[in-house]
Amino acid sequence: MEFFLELQDEELWNEFYRYKMERGHLNSREDASLSLFIAGRMFRSYGKSLSEGVYRFDYPTKSLINKVGTGKKRVVYSFGDEESMILKFLAYRLYKYDSKMSSRCYSFRKDIGAKKAIRRLSNIKNIQCMYGYKLDVHNYFNSIDTELLLTMLQDAIDDDEPLYAFLDCLLTADKAYFNNQLITEKRGAMAGIPISPFFANIYLSEMDRHFEELGAAYARYSDDIIVFAENEDTLQLYRQYILDTLEKLKLTINKDKEYLIKPYQEWDFLGVEFHNHEIDVSQVSLTKIKGKIRRKARSIRRWKVRENISDETALNRFAESFNRKFYCNSKSNELTWARWFFPLLTVDKGLKEIDAYMQQNMRYIATGKHNKGNYRITYEMLKQFGYRNLVNEYYRFISKDWSADFDE
Repeated sequence: MEFFLELQDEELWNEFYRYKMERGHLNSREDASLSLFIAGRMFRSYGKSLSEGVYRFDYPTKSLINKVGTGKKRVVYSFGDEESMILKFLAYRLYKYDSKMSSRCYSFRKDIGAKKAIRRLSNIKNIQCMYGYKLDVHNYFNSIDTELLLTMLQDAIDDDEPLYAFLDCLLTADKAYFNNQLITEKRGAMAGIPISPFFANIYLSEMDRHFEELGAAYARYSDDIIVFAENEDTLQLYRQYILDTLEKLKLTINKDKEYLIKPYQEWDFLGVEFHNHEIDVSQVSLTKIKGKIRRKARSIRRWKVRENISDETALNRFAESFNRKFYCNSKSNELTWARWFFPLLTVDKGLKEIDAYMQQNMRYIATGKHNKGNYRITYEMLKQFGYRNLVNEYYRFISKDWSADFDE
């Protein structure tokens, strides 16, 4: 069925809504908006207008988003609410082209995800004895060459000419609103819009298939790539192929995130660290979460002093903030630390480090100091103020049957 006909199909929209609800992808505002959109059958007028060529999407809005703790900014694009709803529906329908992608691509797919990438890599026999190469593509989504991408899309979407024409129009518009002005620029795959992950998967699919056909220990999650080989010579061949492919596709690597892995050396991928078949929280993830803990503690300490807030109230607020970040209800699908890390970790070293840092900063909120005297605020007191120990929660998680709820 052509996409514009699918867009007018009420049952498909109800199926889409159920899919989003079952996976906890909708907050209350999004739920209300989507429900109203479907109840009013607004999708029919959009589908009809698009199919007749009397309606075209407006240009997206460009925004600069701060990268927390780096001082850098990243560019994202967004469309209006109703147009975004159509693109989210399209992203869902694009799953039918999933079979055209390699099983070594783990990003933004219906039944293949990052956890499977980590498990597959960790289960490779003697991977700790192998040589590895890890890299990150710089500004991947927005650097994608739209002419090259459209050629790939034409091969992938070979059964729906109107859909291809729609994507062609969307990708080649080369305009965006920025600071309330319409500007002309190359936007690539437009990071931030609902279908940009599909574009990102397609763009490097030839490279994914190449390594799959070789039977190489290779994985890609969007712009994060890692590959292993039995010896240095083979690894250098793999590395050169990757660099040549990226150059051909007009992409560049992030030099700060490129490195070679020697046998028995620890390595990280997608937030976890591997060493001798043990999986722990990576140093990058530890640094990021510690930064968030430190900044939040300082903010609450300033608020406590300024408003003369009690220790109990201040510490409760801090604990609640990180309990939401770390943990989740087993019936929720919100991506939290528990949902992401707990099913993967085999050791608790990183969790212990975070626990110690959490306790240190909670004591700082109460006293304004970082010294031994802070231990008058006992561990039991911290628990009374809402603190939950990550290590304890981790072992409680892996001992319970409901841990399966957290798998992909």
